[in-house]
Amino acid sequence: MHIIKITDRFFTNYRNLVREKMIPYQYKVLNDEIAVNIERERNDNSIPNEKSHCLENFRIAAGLKKGEHYGWQFQDSDVYKWLEAVAYSLMEKPDDNLKALADSVVDLIAQAQEDDGYISTYFQLKCPERKFKDLVWSHELYCAGHFMEAAVAYYEATGSDKVLDVARKNADCICRYFGTGKGQTRGIDGHEEIEIGLMRLYHLTGDKNYLQAAAYFLEERGQNPDIFIEQSAAEHGGKSDLSGILSLPKTYFQIHKPVIEQDTAEGHAVRMMYLATAMEDVALTAGNKKLYEACKKIWRNVVDRRMYITGGVGSTVIGESFTFDYDLPNDTMYCETCASVALVFFARNMLLNEAHGEYADVMERALYNTVLDGMALDGRHFFYVNPLEVTPEASAKDPGKSHVKPMRPEWLGCACCPPNLARLLASLDRYAFHEKDGVVFADLFMSARAELSGLTVEEETEYPWQGSVTFKLTSASSCGAQDGCGEYVFAVRIPGWTAYTAGNGDDAVKITLNGKPLEVGSETDGKAAVLKDGYLYLKGPFEGDLLKLDFAMPVIKMAANPAVRADNGKIAVMRGPVVYALESIDNGAGLNRLFLRDDTAFTWQYKADLLNGVGVIKGKGYRIPDNAGAAGPEQPAEDSQAPLYAPYSPDAEANAQCVELTWIPYFAWANRGVNEMSVWIRQK
Repeated sequence: MHIIKITDRFFTNYRNLVREKMIPYQYKVLNDEIAVNIERERNDNSIPNEKSHCLENFRIAAGLKKGEHYGWQFQDSDVYKWLEAVAYSLMEKPDDNLKALADSVVDLIAQAQEDDGYISTYFQLKCPERKFKDLVWSHELYCAGHFMEAAVAYYEATGSDKVLDVARKNADCICRYFGTGKGQTRGIDGHEEIEIGLMRLYHLTGDKNYLQAAAYFLEERGQNPDIFIEQSAAEHGGKSDLSGILSLPKTYFQIHKPVIEQDTAEGHAVRMMYLATAMEDVALTAGNKKLYEACKKIWRNVVDRRMYITGGVGSTVIGESFTFDYDLPNDTMYCETCASVALVFFARNMLLNEAHGEYADVMERALYNTVLDGMALDGRHFFYVNPLEVTPEASAKDPGKSHVKPMRPEWLGCACCPPNLARLLASLDRYAFHEKDGVVFADLFMSARAELSGLTVEEETEYPWQGSVTFKLTSASSCGAQDGCGEYVFAVRIPGWTAYTAGNGDDAVKITLNGKPLEVGSETDGKAAVLKDGYLYLKGPFEGDLLKLDFAMPVIKMAANPAVRADNGKIAVMRGPVVYALESIDNGAGLNRLFLRDDTAFTWQYKADLLNGVGVIKGKGYRIPDNAGAAGPEQPAEDSQAPLYAPYSPDAEANAQCVELTWIPYFAWANRGVNEMSVWIRQK
């Protein structure tokens, strides 16, 4: 039996927000019940922003209403991700009214589905003759994958045979159509996701057709880098009417080489992370070592060279893509919320395959920073792009920064991120612990009660604001040494960020067992402790034993690799897993004029009355006056500005004004009106 109940104050607030605010709000938007300002995520008039129309598209496809399809070809997936979020919310807290609403959506999806299992409202309503014929942009398989994920979650939450039947009918349709067999089409989707959905169905049903289909889609990708060009030409009489998307590089679709040969993160960041997530799942399930080795190479490239300090990925608005190693600009990046959500998925699957603390470290980094940054504290405003530096005037006037919003919109023309965020937060209990080879692993720190195979874990903490974490461990009374669970092993992650605190001269972590100091490699109360790959392993049996870890949490100044040009000479501030940011509402306009010196000392304080309760960092900094800078001709009294260019003078910085600076958690910025923000600050 596996039961995990989160009681954590920090994340319970967010999960309550998902259940009480986000899910109802998102349904009303998807159902066109409320008037909201839908913003285009960048200056592109082709992005639909009049309404969502998602549920109405299903009603029209089902024959319940008359009308035309409105919105993106992938818009069905917004409904599916909403349904998945509902499923996890119902697992946490049953709600008859919410279930009835979700059941009505399942009924609607079933009514819209065609007899052969096909479902995609865009193609059913706009161009039924084009089904599965424009795979480079159609997103039919992408949407199907999201529905399969939602269906599995909703079945697990409610036991709904209807939703599972619809999903299997859809999956069977796809399995019949695609493959290398006689009469099948050798095709792949332009946007990976079907592989994840098929694997979710396989894990639930055990139907090997779904595993084989997922493996096929992975193995086929990259075998023919011209697959989309050739298919489009064949379908359109030798001339493609999709020249826009086909002009994108093959790396955009991750088709430049077979997946087992790919060793860098390329192209559209969400697609890349979904691909890696599926690769890892199939590698683990099928025992495919080559696929697993490819995953590890991609992981190393992302984490070592292409990931922001916030856990964001995707360096450019062009193609919403990765670019090249160490290219991590702060004010033109993309860092899509969905990409960090997908990075969490990838990290968790890596962790399930190999118990290494680094995977949980990255999962934690993305979760506490970019993922949470994707939503406002009211649960009704959302970022598509999560920048590390914002100047509102630049966002408004620079076309190259139109995607960098200074405030979260109410909704987005491409609304993939809000429901993606909701489904992750609603399913967070699935990321707190995992089991492998007779070991229970505590991966994320949050107050919770977990009843796992042979072991009950009761965890108490005020993380991420405080570094104390206590586990009460109890082996099941029904288990004995003769059946292997009497000596059940418990493993807890020692966060990678503790290496920063150790380098700061503090004890990184103090560990006690039943009140006595526990040293790695020794025994305390008969319990042997071993440190391996970022986890502290403790051997049972347990009889209410109390394991306590106290992590030092000083404020740490972080520097980027010198190869990251955007951050040379700058530092970012972290405490525990949380990255902090400066806002001009606290520090005045012109954040670019601020800098730190080596003598900066920091203080940290929890402010319950600020931003729903956050930790705040203060420290001494310096501001270069508006009229200071290069030494130039004396300016008229009425002109307070320095000349645009003049010979360099060190006087400006030497005589800079000493000021007290205030940092708030990065995830909480843009909740107090339009203002500047910066994660990185110059260090002198």
